Amino acid sequence: MPNMSLKKLEMPVQAPEIRNHNFEEVALGYTAEMAMEEAQRCLNCKHKPCISGCPVNVRIPEFIAHVAVGEFEEAYRVITSTNALPAVCGRVCPQESQCESKCVRGIKGEPVAIGRLERFVADWHMQHVKEQPVRPEPNGHKVAIVGAGPSGLSCAGDLAQKGYDVTIFEAFHTAGGVLVYGIPEFRLPKAIVKKEIEKLQQMGVTVMTDMVIGKVLSIDELFEQGYEAVFIGSGAGLPRFMGIEGEGLVGVYSANEFLTRINLMKAYLEDYDTPIRRAKAVAVVGGGNVAMDAARCAKRMGAEHVYVVYRRGEAEMPARLEEIEHAKEEGIEFKFLTNPVRILGDENGNVTGIECVRMELGDPDENGRRSPIAQEGSNFVIEVDSVIMAIGTSPNPLLRTTTAGLEANRRGCLIVDEGMATTKQGVYAGGDAVTGAATVILAMGAGKKAAQSIDDYIQSK
Repeated sequence: MPNMSLKKLEMPVQAPEIRNHNFEEVALGYTAEMAMEEAQRCLNCKHKPCISGCPVNVRIPEFIAHVAVGEFEEAYRVITSTNALPAVCGRVCPQESQCESKCVRGIKGEPVAIGRLERFVADWHMQHVKEQPVRPEPNGHKVAIVGAGPSGLSCAGDLAQKGYDVTIFEAFHTAGGVLVYGIPEFRLPKAIVKKEIEKLQQMGVTVMTDMVIGKVLSIDELFEQGYEAVFIGSGAGLPRFMGIEGEGLVGVYSANEFLTRINLMKAYLEDYDTPIRRAKAVAVVGGGNVAMDAARCAKRMGAEHVYVVYRRGEAEMPARLEEIEHAKEEGIEFKFLTNPVRILGDENGNVTGIECVRMELGDPDENGRRSPIAQEGSNFVIEVDSVIMAIGTSPNPLLRTTTAGLEANRRGCLIVDEGMATTKQGVYAGGDAVTGAATVILAMGAGKKAAQSIDDYIQSK
């Protein structure tokens, strides 16, 4: 009997006044009983529209049907037949704009909580099933993956299942890419990422860290070492700044640097001696998920006031609604229709404030988005001792400048065809290296598509 409740089952969370002082996971997850109750809201539609909203084509109604009757391991097998990182996706995917946006239950109520159910299934498997995945029979072919982020891990997982000898080359000392350096512990515990990567290693994937491809080895040298194809999933780690006065002052960070020091270098733990500014008042410039992550981290690091400075209104913010709501609950202060024009400092070069101008939204452009226009004479100052720029990133130019035949567009993103093949034969790419900064699940979808193309390419030789 379907559960016809119009609302999805709420997930337990830490209280805001407690969680904004710690880095423990905010969302606590469903119990088995809660997961089964929510799963019974799925109507198992004939046309299964939710699958079309998933970049990795998880067979959503099928796994949910297993959850509804308590067959959690069977649900896990369904998910992992197309998704190599279910515990990650269940936590950080924007389901509300993807699979859940297609859910029929959302027409007259709230959609089924697909993401929460995926998270539950993945966590249940990690807690209850200890057997290692079966290592596929080797097929005798080698593939190199550049970057151990979502796209690289997804590509590696699919190729490993096909029997390829896969080696991931990661520039950092820890695998995971943005999953470990960008997304905070309270949204995605690093132990979860580690377990997902260990699962790939048990399938035969080799992970080599501290390997900056383009410096330690070139892509051409990878081919010389016997790799028959290379996938580039190096991300978009080059931060952008506004080019305004004062960006060189002490206390100005890119969001990438700030989050890397906290997440990867563990600045929030007392037994780590990670240099980071303990600010009292912080301005975070930007309106995306990265800005929300930076703001919430700054609050947890002890800042009394954290301001999100965004040049458009709340309705135009690209961040997930859940992240915005959590930030508000935790005491983050929002300055909408506000744009920085100058960062102020003292005689010692330390940040003392950020001068802003009030904005108004003009007429919609050809894409329907209203451009912000500065109001003359509306300048004002917010007193802060730290500023974090979270206005986007672009791909590092290292690979394209050290690899002949690898072309990029004017934004520095690698050019690929529909099968994720670059302009250099045998080299494929996906994720943020191709799209610029985007979501984890879109990067994973690109990695999956590239894995299929690489398999087709090598098997046709």
